[in-house]
Amino acid sequence: MWLYVLQGVGLGFSAAVLPGPFLAYLISQTLERGWRRALPAAFAPLVSDGPIITLCLLVLSQVPGWFERFLHFAGGSFILYLAFGAYKAWRNFDSNLPSTNPGAQGSVFKAALMNALSPGPYIYWSLVTGPILLRGWRETPVNGIGFLAGFYATIVLSLTAIILVFSLARELGPKFNRAMLGVSAIALLIFGIRQLWLGILG
Repeated sequence: MWLYVLQGVGLGFSAAVLPGPFLAYLISQTLERGWRRALPAAFAPLVSDGPIITLCLLVLSQVPGWFERFLHFAGGSFILYLAFGAYKAWRNFDSNLPSTNPGAQGSVFKAALMNALSPGPYIYWSLVTGPILLRGWRETPVNGIGFLAGFYATIVLSLTAIILVFSLARELGPKFNRAMLGVSAIALLIFGIRQLWLGILG
């Protein structure tokens, strides 16, 4: 079982730190709202990945091309919406005003929706983690459970660490905070455009 746990830990860490729209969103939320309100979003994969894993294991191998293309368009559009929200936070930034953003539930919902609309998790679970999970489960369910436990414990802990690190950066002052918000908005914009472009290329 421990071999599968270690595989889960390694793959979970790589999935958490891989640059992408979800990570950019977490960073922007941390800078804009602080770590306490951003922290619940670290648990978003636990909300969104259940249906993704089920779907990918049912098709057993690769997500159909038309579905991947749809996800690129849907995910790109949603990421651009989040980029616009980050831009508005940058434009209207005022360190003296309390945040008026939705609470933790809204943060988790947006992060989970972004994850569900991104092709990344579907491809990852179809081509990388799904086959490992299936092989372990067929050997014994304990191996499959150990793999999932290692994978998601590492993802949540890694994302939590990232949020706390950027929360410390947030304390460097309002000018730095506003600049990083602008960088996050640009990163989300780039990721959104890239998703749409990949959808066009098919």
